[in-house]
Amino acid sequence: QVQLVESGGGLVLAGGSLRLSCVASGTILTMNAMGWYRQAPGKQRESVATITNDGTTNYADSVKGRFRISRDSAENTVYLQMNSLKPEDTDVYYCNADRVRSERWGPTFNYWGQGTQVTVAS
Repeated sequence: QVQLVESGGGLVLAGGSLRLSCVASGTILTMNAMGWYRQAPGKQRESVATITNDGTTNYADSVKGRFRISRDSAENTVYLQMNSLKPEDTDVYYCNADRVRSERWGPTFNYWGQGTQVTVAS
């Protein structure tokens, strides 16, 4: 079993910055990618930023140039540096670990963290 624990959310004024962290623990042999998603009440969860094993990153258009995702593969940790925050960035942010294999010949699974609230006040 793999657990993801997020931290770093909170309340910030528009224009401010926050840094989210997510640590994956448990038996992890391989992991394809890690990423951050967000979801507002009544809306679908959307991808914010992802980073693969080889460092390839992908960002939602709405956060390009403001957010930066990074990863410490040795520590199974992913970060999201969020700058120039806007009220519309207010959401619950979820960490994701994609295609995690815990047994050599076993299946892969997708894991989610419990979410961390980010609130941007105008």
